[in-house]
Amino acid sequence: MARVETSSNRPYHLVIFGASGFTGQFVVEEVARTVSEGPKGNLKWAVAGRSRQKLEKVLEQAAAVLSKSELRSEVDIIVADVEEPDSLAAMCKQAVIVLNCVGPYRFYGEPVVKACVENGAHHIDISGEPQFLEGMQLNYSSQAADKGVYIIGSCGFDSIPADMGVLYTKDQFKGTLTAVESFLTVGSGDDGGCIHDGTWQSAIYGFSDGQKLQSLRRKFNHKPLPSIGSKLKRRGSLFFSNEIQQYTVPFMGSDPSVVKRTQRFLVEEHQDKPVQYGAYAGIGGIGNIIKLMFAGMMFWVLVKFSFGRNLLIKHPEFFSFGFFSKAGPTRKQMDESSFQFAFYGEGYTDGQDPSQGKPNGKICTLVQGPECGYVATPIAIVQAALTMLNEPTALPKTGGVYTPGAAFAKTTLTDRLNKHGIKFSVV
Repeated sequence: MARVETSSNRPYHLVIFGASGFTGQFVVEEVARTVSEGPKGNLKWAVAGRSRQKLEKVLEQAAAVLSKSELRSEVDIIVADVEEPDSLAAMCKQAVIVLNCVGPYRFYGEPVVKACVENGAHHIDISGEPQFLEGMQLNYSSQAADKGVYIIGSCGFDSIPADMGVLYTKDQFKGTLTAVESFLTVGSGDDGGCIHDGTWQSAIYGFSDGQKLQSLRRKFNHKPLPSIGSKLKRRGSLFFSNEIQQYTVPFMGSDPSVVKRTQRFLVEEHQDKPVQYGAYAGIGGIGNIIKLMFAGMMFWVLVKFSFGRNLLIKHPEFFSFGFFSKAGPTRKQMDESSFQFAFYGEGYTDGQDPSQGKPNGKICTLVQGPECGYVATPIAIVQAALTMLNEPTALPKTGGVYTPGAAFAKTTLTDRLNKHGIKFSVV
C-alpha cells in the first residue's frame, strides 16, 4: 500500500516541481482550487523550482486569478534544481508526492525520478515522451518496488483521457471487448488556439531519436500480447473518417504506447484479456491537409539535422503554421477550447465465445473536456495525485513504474474527473 501520510519530516502531501513553467502555473492554480479534496479535507502543499523570485510571481498570479490572497503567504517555496542532486533530494524528502512539471523530460526528468525513488517520494508527471516513460520503467521499476514508491507517468492530456477511456469502454461493454479505436477532435473559439512550444521541443527530440526508442523496447524482451477476435487493421496515414466526418491522421502522441503498456500490465498481473488499440486525430478539411503536408515535410527534413532542429526550435510558429508558439495560448483561447475523444469498440457479447467467429458487439463512448494542454492536463494530474492520497489501498500492491491505467484501474479516478469537467459517457 502506498505511504500517503504527512509527518514532521515529510510535511507536504504535494510538491509541484517546475511550478514557474508555463504548465506549472496552471497546475498551481488547480491545486489551490482543490485543497479541500485532500486527506481529511486538508491538502498540504508547496511549490518548487530554481528561482524563488519566479515562484513568488506564480503564487501572486494564482492569488489574483483565484481571489485567494492567502496563497502568497501560506504556500511554502522550495528552491530545487535538476542540476543540483542535493537540492532534489532535500525536496523529495519533504514530499509525499512530487508533481513533476519540468520538461522536456528526456533532458530533465530522470534526475527527479531518481531522487524520488532514493528519498521515498511518489512521482507523477505529465510527460508525453515514450522514450522517457519506458526508459524509467526499464531503469527504476524494481528499485521503486523495493522502496514502495509509485512512479506514474503520462498523467496529463497524454495519456489519462485515452488510457482511462479505453478502461472505461471495457468496463461498460457487456462481454469481452477486443478492440478500440479512438478519434480525437479539438474545438476552439474565434481566437483559435495553440500549444506552448515546450511540447513542440519534446516532439522534435522524440522524432530525431526514434531509433533509440526501438532499441530500448527490445531490452524489455516482451512476448507479443495475445490477440483475441479479429486483428485490428491499421488505417492509412491520411483518410476520411466516417466516425467523425473529417480527414484524420494517426495520433502522434504517446497514447498508443501508454495504452499498450497498460494492457500488458492487466494481462500479466490480473490475467485480463487485452484490448487492441488504434489512435487517430481529426484534422478537419482540405485546407488543413495542405498545411499539414507542408509542415510535415519541412519537419521530417529538418528534424534529421542539428541545424534543422535548431531552426524548428527557434521558429515554432512559422514551421507549425501557428499551432505551436513560444507565448502559448491566452486564457481567452483556453476558455473557448475543448477536446473530445470518441472510442469505437468491438467485442463478443456475454455468452459468445471469443475464440469462435467474428466479434458481434459494438460500443461507442466519449471522453470530453476543456482545453487539453493547460486546463485538462492540470485537472488530470491533480486528480491523479488526489486519488493516490485518498485511495492508497486501491493502487497496485507494490510500488513500481506504472501507466495511469495500471495504477488507477481499481480506483474512482474516472468519477473524480467527471466531477471536474472531464466527462466519460456511453453514447
